[in-house]
Amino acid sequence: MPSRIARELRCLAGALRALRATMPIGRDRTRVFPHVVAELAERFGPRTALISARETFTYAELNGRANAYARWAKANGIGKGDTVALLMANRPEYLAIWIGVIRVGGAVALLNTNLRGAPLAYNVSIVEPKLVVVGAEHEGAYASAVPFLSCEPRPAAWRHGPGVEDWPRVDEAVATLSQEALSPEDLPEITIEDRALYIYTSGTTGMPKAANINHYRLMAITHGFYGVMGIRPSDRMYDCLPMYHTAGGLIAAGSPLIAGASVVIREKFQASRFWDDVVETGSTLAQYIGELCRYLVHSPECEAETRHGLRLICGNGLRPDVWPEFQRRFRIPTILEWYAATEGNVALFNFDGTPGAIGRIPWYMKRKFPVKVVRFDVEAGEPARGPDGFCIECGPEEAGEAIGLILNDPKKPSARYEGYADPEATKRKVLEDAFQRGDRWFRTGDLMRRDADGYFYFVDRIGDTFRWRGENVATSEVSEAISVFPGVKDVTVYGVAAPGYDGRAGMALIVPQDGGVDLEGLHAHVEASLPAFARPVFLRLGRELDVTGTFKPRKMDLVREGADPRAVADALFIAHPVERRYVPLGAQMWEDVAAKRLRL
Repeated sequence: MPSRIARELRCLAGALRALRATMPIGRDRTRVFPHVVAELAERFGPRTALISARETFTYAELNGRANAYARWAKANGIGKGDTVALLMANRPEYLAIWIGVIRVGGAVALLNTNLRGAPLAYNVSIVEPKLVVVGAEHEGAYASAVPFLSCEPRPAAWRHGPGVEDWPRVDEAVATLSQEALSPEDLPEITIEDRALYIYTSGTTGMPKAANINHYRLMAITHGFYGVMGIRPSDRMYDCLPMYHTAGGLIAAGSPLIAGASVVIREKFQASRFWDDVVETGSTLAQYIGELCRYLVHSPECEAETRHGLRLICGNGLRPDVWPEFQRRFRIPTILEWYAATEGNVALFNFDGTPGAIGRIPWYMKRKFPVKVVRFDVEAGEPARGPDGFCIECGPEEAGEAIGLILNDPKKPSARYEGYADPEATKRKVLEDAFQRGDRWFRTGDLMRRDADGYFYFVDRIGDTFRWRGENVATSEVSEAISVFPGVKDVTVYGVAAPGYDGRAGMALIVPQDGGVDLEGLHAHVEASLPAFARPVFLRLGRELDVTGTFKPRKMDLVREGADPRAVADALFIAHPVERRYVPLGAQMWEDVAAKRLRL
């Protein structure tokens, strides 16, 4: 662990890099990301920008390809304020398409490639696009969504690549168009306030929301992380995260371009190939999400895992129980953990690598990054307020909701909030009159605690936290305790209704490893690791977790099914209060619980 002085210096240096990279964005309101791409093409023309198994673009080729897509969009009626939806697998062409569309003033909705049918139709309909570009590999998914579209008129579908639907080919149309720069007369005036992208929330606890990403935010993300990571022209970023999300599509794919570096794009994460691929591609940087690291820790050892040339990995969600083993086993020099929301204004960075912390705001940076943690009423689902009607800031180590002051101030670039396509969803995330009349704060929806040194630690997602026996139970802390027990491959924790009881009882869905899980040993482990109120009352043994494209467990169906043996096909167990072990839960025992013959 670095000394306190060394940690302070790393934190200060990282914050200054980020500020230097982002402060100029607001000074020229008409310089937007497509202009940056054109400037990069002039500066780094023949250098390799984007690499994949499908195609590889130099900086000049990326800019030229984007020009062709700009001409295609303009010829098909896309102008300032219009939307194009994009459903395509990870590849360099993905960037070229959305850069081209936003160059002529359009906005691009980056659709989740794991969806189909009604859920996909919902995501399309809420942004009301004029056109939809569909990669050939997702033609069937989009065709299944068309009958459920609610937007009128329905958008015209264009396919990229050969397929069976009677849709025009965008790749063939673009191949006939010039890649030269468009004349100023053919381009609208775009400012940093204009919308560039829609990026969807993951929808783990409700329907996805389309977050507004204007040109300012797009510039702040790409330039900010270029500064945060200290990216060099010689770097090569390994990107296997979905490009429809911020981490894979903007941070990993866009930030290295600002430095003249290269990006290796893979269609998806493969644990069995990850380290071999990193070595073979000569990658020096990698973008992660926490579950990716956990999968790698649980994968068999391979020769390449310590032969790589990574100097830094950057990401969020690396769990405290996984962090030390991940760094030790794979010999990672620097882990740069951060916290942010696509639509939010709370950005935290752990520049010094303190294990488990999601970021730090030292006292001398508080004015630049106005973030507070306030007491939260779990039962009401709102921040608690004192007798004076204002929120109550938490003390050190006290858990509460993290909120960020909403400002439109170039000197505080992380404090902006652009909201969602749905105005009502935007309004629900704003906390008003928190500390004085008229102030406005963004609600992260996350419970955190902050220690006396300014380090923030993630506690739980609001909606996941539940009350049992009069206490708040943080599902993330329970998951971490269970995940380290031998035989546990995956676990997710949630609260369920128990007949005749107030609050929600803890339940864990466990996916065992091939050898199974010793449930008696697990019960003893849980008793030793967790306070009584936090110990799972019910267990469910399943074969896999239902997760989002970024590996976040979906809990809505699990909560609805609960622990009722009549509603759950998986094996269920209950923590027997007398025998002090997990025993099978059947219909008769469930009736005993309801009748209070068996007290939880």
